[in-house]
Amino acid sequence: MEIIISSKTSRPLYEQICTQIKAQIMSGKLKTGEALPSIRSLAKSLQISVLTVQKAYDLLQADGFIETSAGKGCFVSAQNQDFYLEEQQKIIEAYFNKAIETARTCGIPMDKLLQLLTLLYEEDSP
Repeated sequence: MEIIISSKTSRPLYEQICTQIKAQIMSGKLKTGEALPSIRSLAKSLQISVLTVQKAYDLLQADGFIETSAGKGCFVSAQNQDFYLEEQQKIIEAYFNKAIETARTCGIPMDKLLQLLTLLYEEDSP
């Protein structure tokens, strides 16, 4: 599992860890039941506090992405596909909101925006 953090961004380190682990789970790079690095080993490899990694893992568990087994470690949760689809849809909604905001600012009507979306979506279709 590869995680890259940056102290040059305004996003907290624990949030950067959460986002990257979620992305790897949703993309299938991390599989159901797969073990995550221990909190100590991940903190050591990233050269950050154990508490920062603990906070990231706590959030991932609260969001249903990982499960913790006492004495065994943290594992990718066996959530159903609907849960991951919902998370991906949230990401897409954020991009759509940004596109809508830009379109409104530029005076692009909704029918033109839908036309553009349809064109771009179908462009790479098999």
